[in-house]
Amino acid sequence: MQEPRTLPDLPSNAALLDYLRRQASPASSADDGYSLGPWQLHTHPDLVARLGELAHGWPLSAAYGVPLLARDGVAAVVALGTSWLAVRIAQLPAGVESGAPDAVWSFVTDNWHIVNAWQGQLAAVDGTRLLRELLASALAYAGH
Repeated sequence: MQEPRTLPDLPSNAALLDYLRRQASPASSADDGYSLGPWQLHTHPDLVARLGELAHGWPLSAAYGVPLLARDGVAAVVALGTSWLAVRIAQLPAGVESGAPDAVWSFVTDNWHIVNAWQGQLAAVDGTRLLRELLASALAYAGH
């Protein structure tokens, strides 16, 4: 895997970076298999792979051990835990199931939505297509 880009400290990323900084831990060693850059990985490796599958060809960024996608330095999609994607977009498109997990992520406000990265797995092609379109829309939204 290519070294992820570092998410810049922009005003639009402030709440997200503050949240991630508070839960961050340095990697235990340079060859730690559960690290992302200099930080301990705070996302399940399967979800990291799923993010790469959904945004094939888009460069991975990271902040404090959490993989994400960004456009023009603005975070658009954040991979959280084992199943969740926080997506920055004004409104979720029809057909995308939002999730409200028990966990509370303090950076999630009006333009962030939590979705399950594995939704539609029984109809994997449709679910994957829908999520790919959602991520593309979130990246476009972050770049506006």
